[in-house]
Amino acid sequence: MISDTHGKLNPKVSDAFKGVDHIIHAGDVCGVDVLESLEKIAPVTAVKGNMDSGELSTKLNMTESVKFGKAFIYVLHIRHMLDIEPNEQGFNVVITGHTHIALVEKRENVLYLNPGSSTFPKQHDCATIALLHVDGTEINAEIIKLK
Repeated sequence: MISDTHGKLNPKVSDAFKGVDHIIHAGDVCGVDVLESLEKIAPVTAVKGNMDSGELSTKLNMTESVKFGKAFIYVLHIRHMLDIEPNEQGFNVVITGHTHIALVEKRENVLYLNPGSSTFPKQHDCATIALLHVDGTEINAEIIKLK
């Protein structure tokens, strides 16, 4: 998972995503070239963030849902704009961005994941991405610091 690239792709991202099956970008892509670079690593699902305009504003949806094994994932950019009850809809994971601060928390059997920002972290934090590990019914998230 990645978010808030704002038109720039940290060169450490390709190594961090080496071997992943799929990449989810949780908005504020701000450049088609970012998506093209990520697609060279693995297939990409991306949503539109509040800073995405031009070609991206018509290419990307505000929300996406994807399924990997037993993981049913809902993706949007801004968490407080969540327009569903994930548990009621059968989602195990909600992925968001926007804050530039990495977060993993579980509430009501739903894993909430924000990968932070791989390019512009806030609060002088390290740039981050996240990995989601799905093994049968076991779903775990890991924040990766790009030092």
